[in-house]
Amino acid sequence: MHPPRPERSPFGIRARLLTLLLPGVLALLALDSWNDYRALRAIVEDAYDQSMLEPVNALSNSLSLAADGSIRVNTPFSVQAMFEATRPQHKYLYVGLTPLPDGPAGNTRSASEITLLGVPDLPRPPMQPGDNGPFVWYDAVYRDHPVRVVALHRTAIDGHARPYRVLIQAAEGTGPRLQAQADSLRQELLRDARMVGLVVLLVWLGVTWSLHPLERLRKSLLQSKGSDLKPLDTHGVPHEVAPLVDAVNQHIASYRDLLDRQSQFLADASHQLRTPLAIMLTQAGVALREQDPEQVRETLRAIVAQISRSRRLCEQLLSLAHASDTTSPADAPGVVDLNTVARDVVLQYLTLAHEKNQDLGWIDAREAPATTQVAAEGTPDDAFPPSSPAPVVPVLATGPELHEAIANLVHNAIVYTPSGGHITVMVSTRDGMALAEVHDDGPGIAIARRAEVFERFRQASRSAGKGPHGAGLGLSIARAYARRNGGDIELADIAVPGAGAGSGTTGLRAILRLPLAPGRQD
Repeated sequence: MHPPRPERSPFGIRARLLTLLLPGVLALLALDSWNDYRALRAIVEDAYDQSMLEPVNALSNSLSLAADGSIRVNTPFSVQAMFEATRPQHKYLYVGLTPLPDGPAGNTRSASEITLLGVPDLPRPPMQPGDNGPFVWYDAVYRDHPVRVVALHRTAIDGHARPYRVLIQAAEGTGPRLQAQADSLRQELLRDARMVGLVVLLVWLGVTWSLHPLERLRKSLLQSKGSDLKPLDTHGVPHEVAPLVDAVNQHIASYRDLLDRQSQFLADASHQLRTPLAIMLTQAGVALREQDPEQVRETLRAIVAQISRSRRLCEQLLSLAHASDTTSPADAPGVVDLNTVARDVVLQYLTLAHEKNQDLGWIDAREAPATTQVAAEGTPDDAFPPSSPAPVVPVLATGPELHEAIANLVHNAIVYTPSGGHITVMVSTRDGMALAEVHDDGPGIAIARRAEVFERFRQASRSAGKGPHGAGLGLSIARAYARRNGGDIELADIAVPGAGAGSGTTGLRAILRLPLAPGRQD
């Protein structure tokens, strides 16, 4: 069954960058193009208007008196050539005279107006020249063609001292200038289109180039085997993505460490289970060959003992697997009375301590420094007062897990304390911490070995005792449960009461430390 494919966003990095950049780029280009078009349009209009002023000024300067005293136009060759050559392109010139005694020139031509040059039916100017100069510019339609017209008014006096109003006009079709403006606009649009295309191409290539190291990392991940987890190579990875790659490497390292610990755990567990199974198989074979019924029963009792040890080993393995689980528990931790949990563990192990002729005692957190111990030989009903409504030593933890942690400490003490020894369990508070201590007067553990006895399947062969008695999981389970609930376990020496000075005989203190529940003060 294939894992479900992750839901991907419909917008990738390229699409997001283009969505973010293109509207702004298009808006800026449109504004820039519009401003450029307006400026270029003004330049084109001015250039064409200036070209129209040249014949008008030339005609104005060519006015002179004829021999009979009348006003004539001595048309220069260049102006005449322009007039004749440009007529097919809708360019027109006009020079006319209006006698002033007949009144000022109006918007209609009078019968006395004299045409000196050009076409007399050009549209008349809508107004007289103002303060801005003698020229009047206006747009009109002439012979079904839109034209741009410039008109010049001036006063001239003929040879008989009669004044005349002179009107000089130049008209030009707007087609060429409109074509020039359209060409300019087309060039602007082509330039903007090239710019947009270049931006899209650069974004596409930039994202592709930036994501190339990630593609290389993806391929390396797909090619790696599950048992050969290696950290990702961060060479060439963009610094913005480097924290993500580092987080992936940390996850790979933690996962690889988890796999290593699981492999080691399975190997050690298999070794620990294989030994009692081999012993039981041998004992069963002996029992099958044995003729004496008493010897058969003795062999069966040995097999039962091995089965009992194997069952405890399996229970410890399950407890260790649960304690080592780093996932959050289904039930949230609550306020637990550490004093009550420790007392229940003592009651649970009284029988086992009695079988080994050991004195298992209990010091309540509410009692005075004078200890009140509960001996294994007899436990009065009033030795453990009823629990008060409020927890005596409240801690924020999971009750069954604390019970398992303290139980492993007590069981470890019972296993290694010799017959006739003393074991004391006490609960107290100090410096904002809750303490559950298990004291025994056994041989103790060398200081140099106290760190390694918390490792799995490391049996604590105490300095004055015989070989190991268990699988070496008790302290590992206890510490795992303690840390799972925010605490820890440490080992320390205690002086055995009655031991002579310098005898070197020390016991062992196993101390479970947990933070007090919030709001609790010593």
